[in-house]
Amino acid sequence: MKRKICVAIRSTLILLITIMGLSAKSHAAQCCVANEGTTPLKTQIMASGLDSPWSMAFLPDGSLLIAERPGALRRLHKSKLSQPLKGLPEIEEIGQGGLLDLALDPDFDKTSHLFFSYAQRSKDGGQYGTNIGRATLNLAQNRLDNLRIIFSSNIKSSGGRHFGSRLRFGADKSLYATLGDRGTQMRAQDPFDHAGSIIRINRDGSIPPDNPFADGKKALPEIWSIGHRNPQGAAIHPKTGALWTLSHGAAGGDEINQPKAGRNYGWPLISYGSNYSGRGFAKGSKASGLEQPIFYWDPSIAPSGFSFYSHKKPLIPAWNGSLLAGALREQYLSRLILKGDDIIKEERYLVSQFGRIRDVRTGPDGAVWLLTDSSNGQVIRLTQE
Repeated sequence: MKRKICVAIRSTLILLITIMGLSAKSHAAQCCVANEGTTPLKTQIMASGLDSPWSMAFLPDGSLLIAERPGALRRLHKSKLSQPLKGLPEIEEIGQGGLLDLALDPDFDKTSHLFFSYAQRSKDGGQYGTNIGRATLNLAQNRLDNLRIIFSSNIKSSGGRHFGSRLRFGADKSLYATLGDRGTQMRAQDPFDHAGSIIRINRDGSIPPDNPFADGKKALPEIWSIGHRNPQGAAIHPKTGALWTLSHGAAGGDEINQPKAGRNYGWPLISYGSNYSGRGFAKGSKASGLEQPIFYWDPSIAPSGFSFYSHKKPLIPAWNGSLLAGALREQYLSRLILKGDDIIKEERYLVSQFGRIRDVRTGPDGAVWLLTDSSNGQVIRLTQE
C-alpha cells in the first residue's frame, strides 16, 4: 500500500488546557485504509483557463463565484466566465497567499454581502498578513461595493507560507476563519498571535460574547482554538452544526479535527507525521492538554477543500452523508465515510485525472463541484453515472 492512513487510538485523556485550565474528554477515532472508489462517476468540465483558482461560492441563482489566487474574482453563469469583478482591495500574491476563500452572508438575499479572505502587504512593506473583507455584490455592474475590512491578522510576517484561510458560517451566523502558522511553528502555541489559530467573529467583525476568551485575558478575544498548522479546509456539519477542519501536516500528519472552544490542537508539539527533516515532535503524537485528531494521513496528501455532501436530491446518492476532501499533492478526491462522528473508511476517486484538487463544494443542483489548482484551472461537475 503506497499510502498509509491512520487515526489515533481511542482514549480518554484528562486535558490540562494550556490557556483555559479546563477538563474534557478527547474525541475518539478509528483506523482505516484507503481503497479505490467503486461509485461510477460522470465528469463534466464546466470552465477552464482559470489562473490558480482557490475557492468557489454558489449564488442563489445557481451561478458560481470563483476566486483566483493572483487577485481576480469571476462569475460562472450559464457556462460563461465573466470578466474580473471590480472593487476588490489591493491583494498581494505571494507564495500561498493571494485572494483565497469566499463565503456568502447567511442573509445574502437581504444584504448581498460577500465575505472573502486575502493576503495583504503591511504599510511598511515586506510583511504580509491575512485580511477578511466584506462587500456588497453588485452583479448588474460586475463589481463589489461598500468594501469593509472586518479582520486583519495582528502580527505580519515575511514569506508566503501557510495562510490557511477557509471561511465558514456557523448555525448562529458567526464567522469562523482558519489561519495558518505562517511557517513559524511555535506561533501556533501563542494565544495572543492569530497565526495557527481558528477565530470566530460576528459579521461586522465584533466579538461574539460567548467566545471562549471574549474578555481577552488569557487569549485574543476572537480566538476559538489554537495549535493548527495550516488549515485549508473547513466545513459545518449539516445536522449538528459543528465545525470540522482539515489541516496540512508537514511530511505527514495531515489532520481532520472538530475544533472545540478554547482547545489546543497541538501543533507543533505533537503530530502523527514527521518534519521534512525527519525529526519527530517534542511530545510525540499525543500529550495531556493537547487534542487528538479525528483522522490523519501519514505520509501527507496535502489536503485542501472540504465539504459535507448533503442534499435532499443528491446526484450521487451513494455518497450522501459523506465527507469530501481534495488532495493537492496526491491529486485525488477523497470520500470519507462516516458513522456518527467517526470516519470508518476512505475511498479515492479521480486519482491523477485532473491534477491538484483545491476546493470541493456541494452544488445547489445536488452535484459535487471541484476546483483544480493550476495555471489552467478547471471547474468540474460530478454526478453518478
